[in-house]
Amino acid sequence: MTTPPQSYATHRNFPTLYFKVVAPVVFAALLAALVNAWRQPSLASATVLLVAVALLFVFVIARLMVNTVQDRVIRLEMRLRLREVLPPALHPRIGDLSLRQLVGLRFAGDGELPALVERCLTGELKGGEAVKREVRDWQPDVLRA
Repeated sequence: MTTPPQSYATHRNFPTLYFKVVAPVVFAALLAALVNAWRQPSLASATVLLVAVALLFVFVIARLMVNTVQDRVIRLEMRLRLREVLPPALHPRIGDLSLRQLVGLRFAGDGELPALVERCLTGELKGGEAVKREVRDWQPDVLRA
């Protein structure tokens, strides 16, 4: 089975196992623990509720940590790529690009990167979504977390 080509319309990543399997289990456990603690208050039910809340925190924090690491890798990858693709006059301005702009730029082909970067630096393209909408030579990113 082949996957369709990635584009602006189809590039979003939705970790199915994480959100369609793990999330419902975590929320069901929390709901069951809440109901149990309400109906039969005890040290044991309070402990189970506390563990369920901790599990919810682990679920949320794990995703935030993955996204943070992914953003750091994208920032590093794009800064290196821009050093190779941009004219030397723009090298000092690479640090002026926001993380969201770099995330959007990663989908652009090398040929259109300089023009998109200049539009970002002039303020014409402020965020990642604005940049992604302007990409014409879409480079898929299939290795996302």
